[in-house]
Amino acid sequence: MSKSKRPEPESLELPLAGVDSHAHLDLDDFDEDREAIIERATASGFSQIMNVFLGPDAYEKNRGLFDSHPQISFLMAVHPNDADQLTDDVLDRMRVHFKADPRLKGVGEVGLDYYWERVPHDVQKSAFIKQLDLARELSLPVVIHSRDANADTVAVLEEQGFRDYPVLWHCFGAGMDLAETVVANGWHVSIPGTVTFRKKSDDVQAAVARIPFDRLMIETDCPYLAPEPWRGKRNHPALAVFTARRVAQIKGRSLEDVWRITGDNARRFFGL
Repeated sequence: MSKSKRPEPESLELPLAGVDSHAHLDLDDFDEDREAIIERATASGFSQIMNVFLGPDAYEKNRGLFDSHPQISFLMAVHPNDADQLTDDVLDRMRVHFKADPRLKGVGEVGLDYYWERVPHDVQKSAFIKQLDLARELSLPVVIHSRDANADTVAVLEEQGFRDYPVLWHCFGAGMDLAETVVANGWHVSIPGTVTFRKKSDDVQAAVARIPFDRLMIETDCPYLAPEPWRGKRNHPALAVFTARRVAQIKGRSLEDVWRITGDNARRFFGL
């Protein structure tokens, strides 16, 4: 018996109300079909996409890719795995771009990554703090990257006075302990496709069930982490409809409700 055909995202027929809160559409993974991918996102119900530029070099090189797509807004920051590249010049360039470009809506992704161990922890923390200071200076939201470093990431945010500041925990993949901390600090979480991995995401699903609706967003982190039933394939924004479908099942709400609510949350958070 042949395997059943994977459903296409357009088949869910969602309204044009969703927001992909974290995508990397400027990466060369999309060089062959970027325009078609953006069109599919719209056809699948995405009204807006947040594209994340990994530093000012990427922003300066690739922002023009989206000149004809006003529905795509931008985030920019130096990733913790590149924290040793955050010089004063790089920080100044970021400041100039944030002030000049209204499409730049937040500082991210910033934080700590202890999984790859590419940059010493103290260097990562220093770069993290400098970019938090920049966000506060410019009154911009912050989007967090934390991998195998949740305790230290929370500690830095709390020590730097970011309780009740607009903070979004990107690619949330933890359980109730972190979820409770995030909610208590007034922060938001963005749910990736991994929530659909039924055998490996019990803790995440339990956390999603308890996180208040007004703190939830949906993301792809594309081209990575495609949800079931497209797991293992290149991820792209349209596929996040399946992430939203799983969140709806967990929350016991209709898919359209979750779609609109998470989209509204993202629009408020980023000022879209």
